[in-house]
Amino acid sequence: MKSYTLRELAEVIGAEIQGDETLVISSVATLENAVQGQLSFLANGKYRAQLEMTQASAVLISPKTLDGFTGNALVLNDPYVGFARVAQLLDNTPKSAVGIDKTAVIHSSVSVGEGVAVGANAVIGEHVILGENVQVGPGCVIGQDCIVGSGTRLWANVTLYHNVHLGQDCIIHSAAVLGSDGFGYANERGQWIKIPQTGGVRIGDRVEIGASTTVDRGAIEHTEIHDGVILDNQVQIAHNDVIGENVAIAGNSTIAGSTKIGKFCIIGGNSAVAGHLTLADGTHISGGTNVINSIHESGVYTSATIAMPNKLWRRNTVRFKKIDELFQRVKNLEKSVKTES
Repeated sequence: MKSYTLRELAEVIGAEIQGDETLVISSVATLENAVQGQLSFLANGKYRAQLEMTQASAVLISPKTLDGFTGNALVLNDPYVGFARVAQLLDNTPKSAVGIDKTAVIHSSVSVGEGVAVGANAVIGEHVILGENVQVGPGCVIGQDCIVGSGTRLWANVTLYHNVHLGQDCIIHSAAVLGSDGFGYANERGQWIKIPQTGGVRIGDRVEIGASTTVDRGAIEHTEIHDGVILDNQVQIAHNDVIGENVAIAGNSTIAGSTKIGKFCIIGGNSAVAGHLTLADGTHISGGTNVINSIHESGVYTSATIAMPNKLWRRNTVRFKKIDELFQRVKNLEKSVKTES
């Protein structure tokens, strides 16, 4: 088990120390459930009462909320970021694969970097390149002409179709499918004619893709996911989308085809973005929002209605249908007032 002193942790995250700098920390926990040897954090003032009762050996805390707390502490401006960095140091998550299992099927043309691990029953196709220290979990399938960058980890049962390129230090969770066909068809007198999806998928460095998320290949050009993007579970990225650097998309969200998401955007869970749109850098989409037009100016955008009693919702839905009628009546009244005056 990994362990660090408060002094060592403070040096890594750039924090000031209050209390015993030789105190040893071996794991992290919430204020409510922490025990001796664990480090917790206070990032939200509403949990201040738990700070007084916590059994944690030390707490990450901001200077603004330190007043009155006399226990061991690491003091920094953003305790939650500090918690994330400490949690990385103390992470004991097992590897997705260790060594190359005898049941793995690896084509003779595959380039295998130093330290690569491939789990049981994985299948790796022709002309694949696996960078150094790549981990391929059990049951994964990697199609021909794929590239997996150094340090990237695939958990069990990930599927990469052909011509998918992953950057360095990515994490792809179980059952994710990268490079499946985009939804491209032409209609001839009611008959659907499939358009072959001949583009690929290009994914940058430090990208994390959640379980059961799908990223479709491009129709002609590539679908692109740039550096630092995080996609939650069960997200749909359609063909020819371009997702900018450090975008975060929460679960059950859908981005339709040929849409460009700018850098540093945040898209809340269960949202839908229509196809062929552009979202400006720094756009924040609230959960449950349907985006049907391009957004050219950063800001927070919301379209979902709040939860309310069902009877009230039904009445408001009926009234909503009359908004255009009411608008026209008000417009006519305004014209009448102007005429009379």
